[in-house]
Amino acid sequence: MPAPKPYASRSLLVASAALLSLSLTAPAALAAPTPRTSPSATPPAHMSTVGGTRLGRSGTQVNLTAGVPVLPKDVTARSWIVSDAESGEVLAAHNAHWRLPPASTLKMLFADTVLPRFPKSTPHKVVPTDLAGMGAGSSMVGIKEGQTYTVRDLWLGVFLRSGNDAVHVLSAMNGGVEQTVKDMQDHADELQALDTHVVTPDGYDEAGQVSSAYDLSLFARSGLQKKDFREYCSTVRAKFPGDTTKNAKGQSARGTFEIQNTNRLLSGDTDVSVYPGIAGVKNGNTTNAGATFTGVAERGGKVLLVTVMNPEKKEHNEVYKETAKLFDWGFQAAGKVTPVGELVPPKGAVGSSGRPVASASATAAGAGKTTGSKPVAAASANGSGGVGVALAVTAGVLVLLAGAAFLVNRRWPLPDLVRRRTRP
Repeated sequence: MPAPKPYASRSLLVASAALLSLSLTAPAALAAPTPRTSPSATPPAHMSTVGGTRLGRSGTQVNLTAGVPVLPKDVTARSWIVSDAESGEVLAAHNAHWRLPPASTLKMLFADTVLPRFPKSTPHKVVPTDLAGMGAGSSMVGIKEGQTYTVRDLWLGVFLRSGNDAVHVLSAMNGGVEQTVKDMQDHADELQALDTHVVTPDGYDEAGQVSSAYDLSLFARSGLQKKDFREYCSTVRAKFPGDTTKNAKGQSARGTFEIQNTNRLLSGDTDVSVYPGIAGVKNGNTTNAGATFTGVAERGGKVLLVTVMNPEKKEHNEVYKETAKLFDWGFQAAGKVTPVGELVPPKGAVGSSGRPVASASATAAGAGKTTGSKPVAAASANGSGGVGVALAVTAGVLVLLAGAAFLVNRRWPLPDLVRRRTRP
């Protein structure tokens, strides 16, 4: 499929007044409860109220006033949330702060934490200790000891194949698994993802490892402000380095094999179509977590995030089917429904005026829209060979970052983002 041609662009301007207005709200209402490290069998009576008091309530939270479409009735997930990726408004939620096993959706936090630390062209030769400690039955991309991979190769392995082997190699480069877990927890705290307790960097089932639909949406929103994160999470298929062999003349040659993204709303499947406008983010599936997924999609000028955790209905690809239904509802409801909360900015975020943006402890639901330059997602197009990026999604979007790629979590949302729309 040829790469789509950009035909229009527009800048998203920062409106600092709305951001600063958040600091006028009372801090006491949003204090998070003391974190626990084990998921409950049913939604707790009292959950975190970060992002708004209604988000701390169990059950479905939505304002179904006149003109707002009814939510789909066959969504069976234990927890889900629909939010505007740009403004941060939460359009609807169900047990948003329920602390549940996240599976490989936790890799979004891993990527958001570690990705800025190594240039994509950095080579790394894998040694046996790099792959030590992986859980039995881990998903793997096929990394081999003694072979050399670039950081770009490793991130493609993380995002496309959810490779725990790639996560462990990158963790080794980052000072080891223990250091990486600490870094991830520190970053989660900075993002005000207070439901999250990190035990492993790859999301593998471990006692006490939990997150929430709300926190996973925070991770996605933060990650999507990074150009490389957007590229990797929107890549449909790529060539991955294989074994090095010698030909009859004794010359060494490195083979490749194709890997495809396991996000079925991006790559499609027999019972799931590519979702129009989809541009990432990350899926997961373990025994304890069930199926989990966070997706981002654009339609009609709106960019939405949907996170779904552990559907009770166990049909094939059910997590993607329920996500698609919530996306459909969100795009219909956007601009009509009154938000029930918001995705908060990081603690150290700075608005366009250079003054701090309000934190979760100083933000109340409905305290005004967070407007201005906003985090958006990108769809990528595949080259003809090598480690190319993805086949273009039918109605995807390409986002280009104007300015430094890693000026993130200091100004919120990132200034000077340009969305370049693509022809179907």
